[in-house]
Amino acid sequence: MRVPLEISFRSVEKTEFLEGLIREKSARLERICDYLTSCRVAVESPQKHQQSGQPFRVRIDVKVPPGHELVATRETTEGDIHNDLPAVLRDAFGAIERQLKKLVEQQRGQTKTHPEQETNAFVSKVFKDEDYGFLKTLEGRDIYFHRNSVLHDEFERMEVGTGVRYVEVQGEEGPQASTVKVVDRPRGTANTES
Repeated sequence: MRVPLEISFRSVEKTEFLEGLIREKSARLERICDYLTSCRVAVESPQKHQQSGQPFRVRIDVKVPPGHELVATRETTEGDIHNDLPAVLRDAFGAIERQLKKLVEQQRGQTKTHPEQETNAFVSKVFKDEDYGFLKTLEGRDIYFHRNSVLHDEFERMEVGTGVRYVEVQGEEGPQASTVKVVDRPRGTANTES
């Protein structure tokens, strides 16, 4: 791992096998998200039961920019107290892997979204020759935007009715849109609903 992996064992014998398993599973996390900032794995045996076996607890703590912390904790319970430690480790890493995949998909915009839930304004006027236009917010306000504030070089493709998401900032002449992202294109006239 490029990120320093912190492994701690408390009341559990540290073995090469366990440490190798943790390093292998941690490397998988880094393949899912290559920009992790930390990964801590704590393996412990909180209490010893001489007749009912030895419970284990595994806690995995992963930090992902810009400020996300994912945690998975797995432990044996009374019903599964005879599970071996490698099984508990695999289960904990499976849980953190699912959380990490979900976060990475959200960060990359790969989760399914509904444009009508994301849109917070529509293009009401666009003057392509002059590099600006106006948005009509869902509250009915007009907001100025410039070509440079439109993401992904999509200014030329904007037309009246295009749904957008934007951030409002205070400009020299009043509110204006910054970071304008196209989220929904207008439908053709044949598909227009009343």
